[in-house]
Amino acid sequence: MPTAVLTDRERTAVQAYLRLLHTVRAAFDTRPGPAGTPGPPLVPPAVLAEAEAALARAGLTGNEEQFFRMLRDWQPER
Repeated sequence: MPTAVLTDRERTAVQAYLRLLHTVRAAFDTRPGPAGTPGPPLVPPAVLAEAEAALARAGLTGNEEQFFRMLRDWQPER
């Protein structure tokens, strides 16, 4: 298995993407909680903006194929 060595900017982009992914999953977890019915899914705009800015700083805007390949190499089990 190849080991990906990321630059600081690439690592920041991957981490921001993973935070966004976890936030979106949590937002769409619509099982009723103790308060009854769930509210509509909400993803804070700041989380999306953070991921977009990190991708831009890493030079990965518009190059999703390279980004997702890098993500798979860095964290293959997720």
